[in-house]
Amino acid sequence: MEKEIFLKQLGERIRVIREETGLTQAELAYKVGKDQQSLQRLEKGGVNPSIFYLWEIAMGLGVGLEYLTKNVGSGEAS
Repeated sequence: MEKEIFLKQLGERIRVIREETGLTQAELAYKVGKDQQSLQRLEKGGVNPSIFYLWEIAMGLGVGLEYLTKNVGSGEAS
């Protein structure tokens, strides 16, 4: 799988979970100590996040890291 496709699927998964939890990008960014633009780039697949960044996002969403990345890379990211 190409890196770009993987990152887009990951970003889409994060966006879906964020919306399901009722958080805006600004709210999640604030919870994890990032700026909204950084989160926006992540959700669009324009960032190759570190494992720690993903962990921060997962904690901000109230989910585990495994849940955050579930099915990413399999073609079933949502």
